[in-house]
Amino acid sequence: MEFRKIFDTIPEKFDRWRPRYCDEVFEYIINHTHLDSQKYVLEIGPGTGQATEPILKTFCNYLAIELGENLAEYTKEKFKEYNNFQIVNADFETYDFGKQRFDLVFSAATIQWIPEQIAFSRSFNLLNNGGVVAMMMMHGDYKTPNEALYNEIQKVYTEHFHPVTPYTQKLNYSNVVNYGFFDFKRMEFYSKREFTSDDYVEYLGTHCDHIVLNEPYRSKFYEGIRTAIKNAGNKIEFNDTVVLYLAKKL
Repeated sequence: MEFRKIFDTIPEKFDRWRPRYCDEVFEYIINHTHLDSQKYVLEIGPGTGQATEPILKTFCNYLAIELGENLAEYTKEKFKEYNNFQIVNADFETYDFGKQRFDLVFSAATIQWIPEQIAFSRSFNLLNNGGVVAMMMMHGDYKTPNEALYNEIQKVYTEHFHPVTPYTQKLNYSNVVNYGFFDFKRMEFYSKREFTSDDYVEYLGTHCDHIVLNEPYRSKFYEGIRTAIKNAGNKIEFNDTVVLYLAKKL
């Protein structure tokens, strides 16, 4: 199964454990794009809506496109009370949007799954003049707040983390200017997380390359992670950086 489709096998677990983004990043996006009931928004790959509700609360006309059938159904039910919410179960790369155009196209840890030429050119074509593409990604640093634990966890990875297919998805966000966009910006926002050993193992189980980890490595890997954290006081801390990339269409 393709990595980009594997999250569809765990919608409930994905919703519970995937991190939410800090309020400040949404405040910036909303203010930067002047979202209100007159604006049209497209979210690419909402998953189970980790970045959805703050946008819905602006009363904008919101459409999500989600590749996973189970994720789409889960998220449809989750936000059914919002009259401005709409979701389609389809592939952004091939879906026919017809004459629909948007004032904001955004993604949270999703657009990197789409080939650059399709991701950026389709986003550009779907935007109204003056519209904005916003792309965000969270980077978690657990080395700085707990370096000794970090070193123990790296030993576990070296010994037991051997997925059949490694995660290799990358996207050079600054290349967006090669597809007609201008006013490219990169911004950072900061937050923190903390896990117990059991919670962290559950969280790791929502990462695509961890989901597909096979035996005999799987059991030893997760037990090694759990033991390392328990030996460090049963706590692992994260310093998170949410990176936001923005660009505009003339």
